Amino acid sequence: MSTPGIYRRIARRETHSPRSLLAIVLAVLLIVVIAWLGTEIVIALLGAPALLVAPVDTFTSAVNLVQAPAGIVAAAGIVAAVIGLVLIIAAIAPGRRARHLLQSERTVVVVDNEVIASALARHSSVAGSVDPDNASVSVSHRHAAVHLTPTSGIPVDRDAVTGEVARQLESYRLTPPVRARVRISENGRIGA
Repeated sequence: MSTPGIYRRIARRETHSPRSLLAIVLAVLLIVVIAWLGTEIVIALLGAPALLVAPVDTFTSAVNLVQAPAGIVAAAGIVAAVIGLVLIIAAIAPGRRARHLLQSERTVVVVDNEVIASALARHSSVAGSVDPDNASVSVSHRHAAVHLTPTSGIPVDRDAVTGEVARQLESYRLTPPVRARVRISENGRIGA
């Protein structure tokens, strides 16, 4: 049956970001450089002064690069290598959106990390007897950071909060799985 293959494609498309913005930016930069070079060549053929650098001067500089100070050549080479490495990594590494998959037998369920964070904040505030405004959660690709600020004078049971957050994450059956870290402020808030 072809349905699971379709679901895999949908899940991948919804959880990974395309590299089209990077490709468009690089294409525009390349078009600008080629247009500039073409303009400089035409201007040089017409005998007019160059806009930025004459093609003959560019070629002469490239040929005489051996005579340039070694530090400048090395620095330029390192910068070019780092830019190239960043572009290769950006092309190969998968771009991830802030989303997770909920396991389901019948369909693909994609949930945004903010929705997961909101649910965990609600459950952790109830488990810790903390005002919902004093619970904040951030969810990344593999981790959830739960931060609670208790009301002054009322202690928060860290084990109860940790257990509830772990139970909730387990019940969501997220792909990829998320581990939680609970942090409780030492200083409480008055009147919360």
